[in-house]
Amino acid sequence: MKIAVLVSGGVDSAVVVHKLHAEGHDLHLFYIRIGMDNGEGDCSAEEDIEMCTLIARRYGLPFKVVSLHEEYWEHVMAYTLRTVREGRTPHPDMMCNKLIKFGFFEERWGHEFDKTATGHYARVIERDGKYWLGTAPDPVKDQTDFLAQISYSQLSHIMFPLGSMTKEEVRALALEAALPNARRKDSQGICFLGKINYNDFLERHLGTRPGTVIELETGRKIGTHRGYWFHTIGQRKGLGLGGGPWFVVRKNVRDNVLYVSHGYDTPRQYGRIIEFTEPDWITENPLPDAGARVRVAFKTRHTPEFLEGTLSRPEPDLWRLESDSDVQGIAPGQFAIIYTPDRKICLGSGMILPTCR
Repeated sequence: MKIAVLVSGGVDSAVVVHKLHAEGHDLHLFYIRIGMDNGEGDCSAEEDIEMCTLIARRYGLPFKVVSLHEEYWEHVMAYTLRTVREGRTPHPDMMCNKLIKFGFFEERWGHEFDKTATGHYARVIERDGKYWLGTAPDPVKDQTDFLAQISYSQLSHIMFPLGSMTKEEVRALALEAALPNARRKDSQGICFLGKINYNDFLERHLGTRPGTVIELETGRKIGTHRGYWFHTIGQRKGLGLGGGPWFVVRKNVRDNVLYVSHGYDTPRQYGRIIEFTEPDWITENPLPDAGARVRVAFKTRHTPEFLEGTLSRPEPDLWRLESDSDVQGIAPGQFAIIYTPDRKICLGSGMILPTCR
């Protein structure tokens, strides 16, 4: 099989190359390069490319560095800044997968191959003649929540060779194969941007705007902040307030005011109703008819734990999750990621509306 492999310089994609090469596939390696927002190069990218070059030479494979700089900043980062400016919480990694890795890359290069392989911890499951996005056995590393906005056509062209492995197994295989990056640490940060400081990035593009921090229950001013876009619903750390814990529970975008609530058990930081619209159901709509209800598992952030609840469709264009338990920090702009009750299949996701409570 002729396969395009997206490599990053990390151990995961290197093990993907090792596994697929051992299976005898015709592999072509690609590194997607994204420059910094100031147009300059990224030192960490140079290190990544050097590592990818070593892997390609090790297996005698063709390797190409491709640029999607303009597409990334015009779509993923524009979406991120727009969402933050509107007072909502963005998910750039999810948009990066949908628009860049499995979007523009596929349109420009990936479509020339039988499949595109990545080092994501997820699975592609074939069932009833259809492809489904399956969860990985390693709950800590499972990345289906980052993939929950991809389309069916994208899923049908993807391979996840690490989908049945744990991180420990991947590291062990890398050491056994003596891969040059077997002990390299996992990258952290926004998709493609490495160790960039998120608040520094926001300040560079949105600046600062001093505002008031108010205790919701009493209406008392208890501090100041540098701009509502630096904060998200449910946030506890980084508020600079004494006598905590304090949680951000509401934002007034127009007046640039943050509302906080005190204490670990304040009910203001929890909710059980999550509403969203225009969901992306990857393979099949679980509720084709308005008025129906179905049991689901779900997540609202990247975490090993699943929540349980009932998904309904009170109106044709409105979807509602009723959680069995309290959900902390429901943030408009983030995504409700929906799974089957057995947690084996990720059905898709929808952007959380600001009307949720």
